[in-house]
Amino acid sequence: MTRSMHKVSLAALVAGLLVAPAAHAQSAPIPEENGESDNAAVDAGSHVIVVVGRLTDVVVGQEDIEFRQANDLADIFRQTPSVTVGGSLGIAQKIYVRGLEDSQLNVTIDGAPQHGTLFHHIGRVSIEPELLETVELQAGAGEATAGFGAIGGAIRFRTRDATDLLAPGRDVGAMGKAGWFSNDGYKLSATLYGRLGGDVGVVGSYVYSDRDTFQDGDGNEVLGTAATQQLGFVKIGGDVGAGHRFTVSYEHRDEEGEFGPRPNWPVFAGDPLFQADAKRQTVIANYGFDSGGGLGFEGTAYWTRATFQVDRFDRWGLYGAAIETWGGDARILTDIGDHAITAGVEYRTDQVVGRYLEDPEVWAHWAWDPDIGQFEERGELIGIYLQDHWRPLAPLLVSFGVRYDAYDLDLVTYGGGTSSDGFSFNFGADLEVLPGLTVNAGYGEAFRGKEIGDGFTLEHRPGRDILQPGLRPERAGNFEAGVNYAANGFNLSAAYFDMTIEDVVLDQLYGGPPPQDSIYYENVGDFSSNGFELQAGYRSGPFGVRAFYTSYDSRLNGRRIEGYEHIALGNTMGDNWSLSASYDPLNSLGLEASLSRYEAVEDLEVLFRDAELGFLPGTLFIDKPGYTVVDLFARWQPLGNDSVTLLAAVYNLFDKQYLAHASVADYTAIPDYELVSGLPEPGRNVRLTVSFRY
Repeated sequence: MTRSMHKVSLAALVAGLLVAPAAHAQSAPIPEENGESDNAAVDAGSHVIVVVGRLTDVVVGQEDIEFRQANDLADIFRQTPSVTVGGSLGIAQKIYVRGLEDSQLNVTIDGAPQHGTLFHHIGRVSIEPELLETVELQAGAGEATAGFGAIGGAIRFRTRDATDLLAPGRDVGAMGKAGWFSNDGYKLSATLYGRLGGDVGVVGSYVYSDRDTFQDGDGNEVLGTAATQQLGFVKIGGDVGAGHRFTVSYEHRDEEGEFGPRPNWPVFAGDPLFQADAKRQTVIANYGFDSGGGLGFEGTAYWTRATFQVDRFDRWGLYGAAIETWGGDARILTDIGDHAITAGVEYRTDQVVGRYLEDPEVWAHWAWDPDIGQFEERGELIGIYLQDHWRPLAPLLVSFGVRYDAYDLDLVTYGGGTSSDGFSFNFGADLEVLPGLTVNAGYGEAFRGKEIGDGFTLEHRPGRDILQPGLRPERAGNFEAGVNYAANGFNLSAAYFDMTIEDVVLDQLYGGPPPQDSIYYENVGDFSSNGFELQAGYRSGPFGVRAFYTSYDSRLNGRRIEGYEHIALGNTMGDNWSLSASYDPLNSLGLEASLSRYEAVEDLEVLFRDAELGFLPGTLFIDKPGYTVVDLFARWQPLGNDSVTLLAAVYNLFDKQYLAHASVADYTAIPDYELVSGLPEPGRNVRLTVSFRY
C-alpha cells in the first residue's frame, strides 16, 4: 500500500471512529476504579482504566522518586518488578522490561514519544527525575491506547505541574535542592512556580549535576564515567474552567563528558577518551476537555529533537547524529451506558540524520563514498484505535479494542524503503470474586513496521542492501493471567505472562554476504518471553514491608539472548527477588531498607553469529554471576513540614563489586573478545540532600 493510499483509506476510518461515539454519547458514567475520573489527566495515553495486563502494571510516584534521591533511570526503576536498567553511566543506560530493550517499547514524556536510536552504544531514553510526578509502566503488549510500536509495552513519564507543587492557599512558591554523592559528585536544582489565575500556573526548573569518575566495589576508578548534566524546564497550564484544561512545556537537556569510543564498554588505562555531547529539546502541548456528561477529549502535539556528537580525533574527527520527531494524538472519550469508549487517531513523523562534521579532507578517506558525508532516513506513522471498557455487572469489567497502524520508511540518501500496515486486537476481563479478591486475564497484540535506523550506522557501501527484500513487520502477542488480594493491610498478587514477537526485525552482527551490507535489517525469527511475578505487601501503622519475585525466560528462536549480540532487542536476566521494609514513626520521619538479589545465569550460550559466519569453530559459554545489593534510605523534616527536608541514602551498602545483568555480559575471558563487557556498577555511594521549600 502506498503512502497516499494509506492517507485516503485512513481518513474514512478516522471519521467513523471519532464521529460515531460522539454522536451517541450519553451521561451515564461507567463505575470508576480507584476513585479516579476517566478524564482526570490531560496527557495522551492517561486513561486510568486498564484491564489487559493490569496486575503487572506499575506506577512510581513522585514521593518515591524524591525519597530515593533518584539521579537516573536505574534509581527510578530499582524496585520495579520485571524491569532492569543496564549501563552504570547515565548516557549509556538502557531499560529492559521482561528482557526486551526499551527500543521495543513506546516511551513517552507527557505523551511525546522518545523514539529512535542515535548511537547503539548509548541509551535512547533521557529524563531528569527531579521533573517527574509519576512514571507508569505497562509491561507487554496491552491495550489499543498504548501507542505506536508498543510490542514490549509502554513507559509513560509525566512531569510536574505548578498545581502539583503549590502549597494549599498559596499562589507562589519556590524549591531549592543541594545534593552530595560520595561516589562521586553533586547536584543542584532550583524551581519556581506560581498561579497565574484560577487553576492555571507556571513552573520553571533548572537542574545541574556534576559527576566525577566513580569507583566500583573493588575501589577501582571506572574511567570514562565523568559527566555534567544541565536541564532547563518550563511548563504552563492548568484548568481554565468549563471542563477545559491545557499544558504547554519546553525542556532542554544537555549532557557532556569524555567517554570511551563505546560509552557502555569499559575504558582501559592509557586508552583515549573522546569529548561527546548529547542534547534533547522537547516541546509538548496537551489539551483536555471533560463535559461532565459522559463526553471528553484529550489531545497532544509534540516536537522533539535529540542529538549526539563525538569527536573521534583518532579517525574521522567530529561526527554527529540527530533525530527530529513531531506528531500528535487526539482521542474522544465517551460513556455510553455501561461502556467507556476511547477512540482516537495518532500521527508521527521521524527524521534521522548522521553526518561527518569536519572538512572533507579529514573524513573522506574513511567514508565509503567521499562525495557523500550526510546520511538520512525518514519515517511516517499513522494509527487509529478504539478501546472499550464495559461493565455488564458490578464486579466484572470487560475490555476489548482494536488498533490499525501504517508505517512508511524512506531511505532518503540511498533510495528505496518499505511500507507495512496491519491490525492488532486485545481483550481482557477483571472479576472481583470476593471483596478484595480479583482475578484478571487478558490478551494484547501490537504491530510494528520498520522504523528509522541507528543514526551512527546509516552510512553503507554503495550498491549494497540494508533491508531484506520483502521485509515483514513484527507482530507481538501477550497473554497474562493472575489474581490479586487486597484487604486488612495485605496486598498479594500472582501473575503469569507469555509474550511472543513474530518476525523479529534485527540487524545481526557483521551483516551477511553481498549484496547485503554490514548493516542489514532482516527477519531473524521469533522472540518469546514467559514467566511470572509474585508480589506481597503488608502495612500496619508505621510499619510496612514489601517483597516481589520475578522469573522469566527470554529467547530468540529458542536460544537465550544477550545484550552484546542482540543489541536493540534484549538481554537475559537472572531471577530477581526484592525485599524492602519501612518504618515511619512520624509524618516527618521515614526510614527504609531494601535488598535486591539477582540469581546467577550459568552456561549462557553466546557467539552464535560468529560461529555461523565461520569466525569461530562453534559457540561458547559465559556466566553472569549473581549479586545482592542492600540500600538504605531516610527522610527527616525537622520543622514538621516540607519547608525543610533532609534526605540520606546509602546505595550498595556493602560495597558489592558486580556487573548488572542488564549490561553487556563479560566476554573478556574469550580470546579476541577482551574488549567486550559492560561497565561495572558503582560501589558504596552515600547521598545527602537538603531541600528548602516555600
